Amino acid sequence: MKTNKQNADFLHIGKKLTKWYDANARQLPWRENQHPYNVWISEIVLQQTQVKQGLGHFLRFLERFPTVQDLHKASEDDVLLYWKGLGYYSRAINLHKAAHQIIEEFGGQFPNNYNDILKLKGVGKYTAAAIASICFDEKVPAVDGNFYRVLSRIFADDFDISGSKAFQYFSDLALRMMPEEKPGEFNQSIMDVGSEICRPKNPLCMFCPVNEDCIAFQTGRISEFPVKTKKTKVSDLNLRYFFVKHQNQFLIRQRGNDFIWKKLYEFPTSIPENWEGYVINSKIVSHKLTHKNVSIEINTVDIKSQNDFKAFAKDNNFLIVNKAEADEKSFPKPLQTFYEGF
Repeated sequence: MKTNKQNADFLHIGKKLTKWYDANARQLPWRENQHPYNVWISEIVLQQTQVKQGLGHFLRFLERFPTVQDLHKASEDDVLLYWKGLGYYSRAINLHKAAHQIIEEFGGQFPNNYNDILKLKGVGKYTAAAIASICFDEKVPAVDGNFYRVLSRIFADDFDISGSKAFQYFSDLALRMMPEEKPGEFNQSIMDVGSEICRPKNPLCMFCPVNEDCIAFQTGRISEFPVKTKKTKVSDLNLRYFFVKHQNQFLIRQRGNDFIWKKLYEFPTSIPENWEGYVINSKIVSHKLTHKNVSIEINTVDIKSQNDFKAFAKDNNFLIVNKAEADEKSFPKPLQTFYEGF
């Protein structure tokens, strides 16, 4: 690995970033009082969602569950319903479980240090570090993709971010840059610079507060960093559903807690052989998950007999719902889009 950091003034660069943040920080609702519950919810919402898409979801979720006590008291279905539209529903399930941990293991008080925060269900090293530094001034870097990109470019560092040692490597590097005071502002400065300026494509280097210190910028090599050699393997997944309907009603049931789309609702995956003749339409829907290309065949089955419809639902533990009732449940996006067009 080439290194370009021998002459770098790490702390000087870190202080430049925090000074820029003081004057240019994005105005976001969870930054108003730095309450750990709010910061936690925001970090989980934004794990797979950009700020502009996630902001409305954050506000609606917080309005419904303003405290950890409210989240703890809620049913899992209610939590999933207020997560609707964000996807990656396991995040909502883990939030609910973590709320139970906070009430039952921490006496209802949000844990106030990195190691304890890391014990919460669904909280990884980045999220724990973000909360600990922002809310409790703990000096721990919140290393994520923004850190990899910004630091790789500043130092023209070709350390492979896809390797297993990347997290520790960039954590150590960030610690050398992090001022003793306001570690949370340092972490948030990297978040904001990475999101608004040092973007993966078409970075706005002329607005960067550390462009004079950025070796990749000064040498015209921004596009070379960060270095990532391993590519995520994407697999294909084929699913088959039957949209079994009778007049304005159709059948659904809740998925289990394994595989994809945990605890979301779905249509039947099989029907009796003698119902094959009731299939009136078939449609193929494509959907992308993080590591999967999903092809979904949805067959519409029109059952004229109300007795047959109800008997099938009862024998196979399906719920009979109309559109309005389905809207009170959480579905995988492609299934929700399908029934909305019914």
